[in-house]
Amino acid sequence: MPLTCRGRVRGQEPSRGDVDDALGKFSLTLIDSLDTLVVLNKTKEFEDAVRKVLRDVNLDNDVVVSVFETNIRVLGGLLGGHSLAIMLKEKGEYMQWYNDELLQMAKQLGYKLLPAFNTTSGLPYPRINLKFGIRKPEARTGTETDTCTACAGTLILEFAALSRFTGATIFEEYARKALDFLWEKRQRSSNLVGVTINIHTGDWVRKDSGVGAGIDSYYEYLLKAYVLLGDDSFLERFNTHYDAIMRYISQPPLLLDVHIHKPMLNARTWMDALLAFFPGLQVLKGDIRPAIETHEMLYQVIKKHNFLPEAFTTDFRVHWAQHPLRPEFAESTYFLYKATGDPYYLEVGKTLIENLNKYARVPCGFAAMKDVRTGSHEDRMDSFFLAEMFKYLYLLFADKEDIIFDIEDYIFTTEAHLLPLWLSTTNQSMSKKNTTSEYTELDDSNFDWTCPNTQILFPNDPLYAQSIREPLKNVVDKSCPRGIIRVREESFRSGAKPPLRARDFMATNPEHLEILKKMGVSLIHLKDGRVQLVQHAIQAASSIDAEDGLRFMQEMIELSSQQQKEQQLPPRAVQIVSHPFFGRVVLTAGPAQFGLDLSKHKETRGFVASSKPYNGCSELTNPEAVMGKIALIQRGQCMFAEKARNIQNAGAIGGIVIDDNEGSSSDTAPLFQMAGDGKDTDDIKIPMLFLFSKEGSIILDAIREYEEVEVLLSDKAKDRDPEMENEEQPSSENDSQNQSAEQMTSISQEVDLIDQESLEESSLNSHPESLSPADTDNAASVSPSEQNSNPAENHETTSLDGECTDLDNQLQEQSETEEDSSPNVSWGKKVQPIDSILADWNEDIEAFEMMEKDEL
Repeated sequence: MPLTCRGRVRGQEPSRGDVDDALGKFSLTLIDSLDTLVVLNKTKEFEDAVRKVLRDVNLDNDVVVSVFETNIRVLGGLLGGHSLAIMLKEKGEYMQWYNDELLQMAKQLGYKLLPAFNTTSGLPYPRINLKFGIRKPEARTGTETDTCTACAGTLILEFAALSRFTGATIFEEYARKALDFLWEKRQRSSNLVGVTINIHTGDWVRKDSGVGAGIDSYYEYLLKAYVLLGDDSFLERFNTHYDAIMRYISQPPLLLDVHIHKPMLNARTWMDALLAFFPGLQVLKGDIRPAIETHEMLYQVIKKHNFLPEAFTTDFRVHWAQHPLRPEFAESTYFLYKATGDPYYLEVGKTLIENLNKYARVPCGFAAMKDVRTGSHEDRMDSFFLAEMFKYLYLLFADKEDIIFDIEDYIFTTEAHLLPLWLSTTNQSMSKKNTTSEYTELDDSNFDWTCPNTQILFPNDPLYAQSIREPLKNVVDKSCPRGIIRVREESFRSGAKPPLRARDFMATNPEHLEILKKMGVSLIHLKDGRVQLVQHAIQAASSIDAEDGLRFMQEMIELSSQQQKEQQLPPRAVQIVSHPFFGRVVLTAGPAQFGLDLSKHKETRGFVASSKPYNGCSELTNPEAVMGKIALIQRGQCMFAEKARNIQNAGAIGGIVIDDNEGSSSDTAPLFQMAGDGKDTDDIKIPMLFLFSKEGSIILDAIREYEEVEVLLSDKAKDRDPEMENEEQPSSENDSQNQSAEQMTSISQEVDLIDQESLEESSLNSHPESLSPADTDNAASVSPSEQNSNPAENHETTSLDGECTDLDNQLQEQSETEEDSSPNVSWGKKVQPIDSILADWNEDIEAFEMMEKDEL
């Protein structure tokens, strides 16, 4: 407790809730910082600290502790201390008296944690009594039903190390069983895991998924378990999850939570500080580019607030203002410097140290920030600050000769404790392959950049990292909302604390609701999920509060007005008009905020051609192929506007961006409009549309089958082209064939009319929900369709009320009914019976209507 200059003892201080579950009256900070002393070359102090632990620490206390926190901090601290104690003993100068005492304490603690695993699933209870275990009356625990994924999945390193050090295999077996169960319970279609799981049934309780709080170290331990233990199954699991993370959660430079069952939909509009570890894990994986992007975004947030807020929104405003001196960003900074050698990361580390000394240093340590906006302190210095922050910052600046052992011989646990890599060949009692279900088939490239590898992690270019960071250097400032009334802001800066601002308001924050009440503002929840605000000045606590309430309402009105101006554009249409489609296939497309506006100008018609490179992020190497055509380009790697400029320079008359997330579809994901790159985009004159993967594959498949494919880009589907259709009809050899063709064409026209009406109805219903003034900051208080902003590609989302055409089925059936341009083709072989076609279409229409009802 750095403000009151004393230690925090469980039970002697007012309870802080779950935070206190890390405290077990076992000298937490002392144990957690043992190996830090050796890293800092404080070997004499380390020897004294080990003696204190052996002399004073008691693990048999009647205290309920967190299994997760006790494992990573205390068990990990004892094992890290033991690892470096035996290293020092071998060197012959220090710790000559040491005889595995820390290891014996670790083994004692390990046995105390084992009763937590007494569940049918093998997932541990979240808490345990150090003295009485689980479910005894005196234990005061064992009734919990849920645990977080990270809590159950962050045990394998410490427990396996304990087994390898001692030869007692039971610890590794229990930790493996818990990991196996989590793997089996992953959502099979998305390969993601939820945040919270029932330890008895295995049902997901919280079904949102991300890489931050509640899940973070589960992914970390899968990869590190492979590095430490050499078991390929852990690597295969990690790569399967990583592929899903990069497909759904990663929206560079953001990492946004999604629903495990609907991974194309964001689950919330803010990020928590714990995800700052992920760039470091990506470095270990070898995926440098997204690591640099996310790290740079986080650094921009830190430069704005001095520290990383506990949570911040997608437009980089403070969501939760606390900062308990978390080390995850420093960890990623260290690993990025190791991977790139870029001195920029030394400057980042220097900024971290300067901010710590300037804003957090107090006479008895470093105090956590209660609010990064005001700089207020909290009487708290968690043990991870000394265990991790000191270690990573020292290692960032240390030369090889500054460290008395080879750091490359060890792996860091999630608490930055050091475990020796030689454990992989020691006391192996398990089969090398876990008996789990088969793994998802992934592209081989997903395994190319994983330790151990002999490839260069990044191009041999000192400016490589800088070239990735450069577009993001102003991402935070550019994303801040503009146009908000700033009355009296200067006076607030001069000392008086400002009242609640409209841009900061959260309808679920009790403190905010109390402030509203004081200002005479009442909050009404509407049936449609929106929030309405009403002010009665007479109900305010004082005339000054009433004035503040009036100002708050004025800000809300302006904010609401601004949001209405930024409403989404309606969806556009890509219509395949060439043979054999003749305009019957209409694909729902997302618009762009730049280029030719199809709602104000005539549609664009032309043949399509794939650009090379396919991502369109550099000058095209096949300009002759796209000249005068509509270019197909893949999403990703650069801004949408950059793609547009490159294909426009090559002579394309339009562009279609196809999503790189395989399987994505406008049926299941909200459509979004492509935004510019923050610069002037008036130079882009061609129309640009966006197709999800499923819709884009229809065009790509058509090209493979028919080579020449012509499409129409428009604001809504146009009537089919009868002239072209008649032109392409085959000359029939007898009347019966003519009659069959006419009947099929007639039926096809009828169904097409239904589809056209459905599509137009969908377009009419696709307007975004308008936000009430109070919907500005919190996902719980917005209307049903959430907005999402991605600075890297700056796309915005809008929910469509229903998409009424099953495009795959439509394409297949129309190919079969219309593929008739060659006189050598037999009608009997190509055409289904009329009754069969009608039955199929009726089935499809019923299915579409049911889907639409489900969506509503």
